[in-house]
Amino acid sequence: MELKYDHIVVRYGELSTKGKNKKDFTRKLTANIKNRLKDFEKLEYKTMHDGLFISLNDENYEEIKECLKTVFGYAYFSGSLIVERDLEVLKKTALQLAQKGNYKTFKMHTKRSDKQYPLRSDDINRQVAGYILKNSELKVDVHNPDLTIYVVVDHTSFIVMDEKIRGIGGYPTGINGKALVMTSGGIDSPVACYMTMKRGLKIECIHFASQPYTSQQALNKVKDLCRILSVYQEDIILHIIPFTKLQLAIYEHSNESYAITIMRRMMYRIADRISKNRKIKVITNGESIGQVASQTPESITVISKVCDTLILRPLCMMVKLEIIDMAIKIGTYETSILPYEDCCTIFVAKHPVTKPNIE
Repeated sequence: MELKYDHIVVRYGELSTKGKNKKDFTRKLTANIKNRLKDFEKLEYKTMHDGLFISLNDENYEEIKECLKTVFGYAYFSGSLIVERDLEVLKKTALQLAQKGNYKTFKMHTKRSDKQYPLRSDDINRQVAGYILKNSELKVDVHNPDLTIYVVVDHTSFIVMDEKIRGIGGYPTGINGKALVMTSGGIDSPVACYMTMKRGLKIECIHFASQPYTSQQALNKVKDLCRILSVYQEDIILHIIPFTKLQLAIYEHSNESYAITIMRRMMYRIADRISKNRKIKVITNGESIGQVASQTPESITVISKVCDTLILRPLCMMVKLEIIDMAIKIGTYETSILPYEDCCTIFVAKHPVTKPNIE
């Protein structure tokens, strides 16, 4: 008979250090997890002081595992078996886990949440390991084992686990309010979206469209990127700004070398207005220091002067290869490199100023 997990244990990690605000963070994390797993109707949730217990009730663990990997705000999770607090039952359960895969070596790792339990952690480790050694061909390797069996001695039960799956970390999305992300459709801005959500900000996106100079495919690409990112946050609102008349006026009435600077200032004015209307605290984007003319320290300073809303640049100190690696990891890269130009690339000055003067 195949051994099946009956619970998932989610450990808070960094959230456990939040002091008086801890309840707000853990409550938001629990709400986000429940929302992400809402299609699994049989799940039951129990909040503990250092984590969340999810009763599977015969729901598909492998499918749930993939969904949990897209939730921000926890340290790790484990498929687990909760058994009665009987050492003989623990031994048999650990042996079943050890024989589940093609393992050759193992080690035990026990933690006592209930310090009143009569056996110390080392005593439990030795007794369970001895039982596995006696009843299987596995060997103990405490330094580099194929398998680690984790045991938590709870007040009423043993919690047994054979894996720890690291979460993507950060804070629960939405705990720190909302951010408006300037989204072009290139490689950088979707990564900025991801990193903004990871710091606990729920995102809305803003895209400046210059049709007919930019194509419908370019706009569709931005929509597709929002769909890809929606595994991390459902219902991403996309504000589409018709930017053609403004852009043509800028190129008609300004010095060409300053056109990009003035265009970016206009984008920030619009983003600032929308942020105020939507009660959004932060504007973020995919700017990286020195990457293009509008992203030098001098350009960023001059461009940002038009905006009262706080501007954060999550990619500011990253190099392009790091950004590409992140885009591949989160699944946006292949869509971002589709050859449809946005409004920032369709109107490119031959000699853009890199150190603009505010006057």
